[in-house]
Amino acid sequence: MARAAIVTGSSRGIGRVIAIRLVHDGFAVVVNYAGNTAKAEEVVNEIQSVGGQAIAVQADVANAADIERLFKATLATFGRIDVVVNCAGIMPLGRIADGDVELFDKVIATNLRGTFVVLSQAAQHVSPGGRIIAFSSSVIARGFPTYGPYIASKAGVEGLVHVLTNELRGRNITVNAVAPGPVATELFLNDKTPAQIEQFSKLPPLERLGQPEDIANVVAFLAGPDGGWVNGQVLRANGGFA
Repeated sequence: MARAAIVTGSSRGIGRVIAIRLVHDGFAVVVNYAGNTAKAEEVVNEIQSVGGQAIAVQADVANAADIERLFKATLATFGRIDVVVNCAGIMPLGRIADGDVELFDKVIATNLRGTFVVLSQAAQHVSPGGRIIAFSSSVIARGFPTYGPYIASKAGVEGLVHVLTNELRGRNITVNAVAPGPVATELFLNDKTPAQIEQFSKLPPLERLGQPEDIANVVAFLAGPDGGWVNGQVLRANGGFA
């Protein structure tokens, strides 16, 4: 029986590339998505076209009942859960002085509450020897204006990772976070001018934006045999951005 992985937010962007990479590494994959069924089915079809195993399951990471259903569907289909990658996230921007509590609550609900809900189910269901991987962000170290809600949510994610690492003592399950710098995805590029994108691309010493494949490579390392001794860490995959 193939090892099974859940990748949240994998109908597009970094999550999509991670799901496809894990299939190439021998995993059966659950493609989780919030709302775009067509995009999720495209990913599943792409995986199945190369002989991989995948299903798509709709679930909102902030909804505990949805995520419980996601994990039950995975177990019902594949019989086990070996890797959980919580890639789902949103990044609306707003200045703290504007006091947009609705925006703040929306970001916290998806990025932080969502991580808590997914980690909770992962802690209950991941098999011994398994891997749990959350997503933070290297922008935490930069403190850019308008990133307050986003940075607050991701700082919270890192705190949860460190705590869960200790709570799973003795079960041979690693818990880590990946913290990308700027990556050329729809989420990042949205609402940015060409000049802003160029400016971001010059920030890392490697002088380019990250690509989804750069991040998928790091996740594959953590999920694979070579990553077994990395635990309770935040891997800042950012080309030297921060």
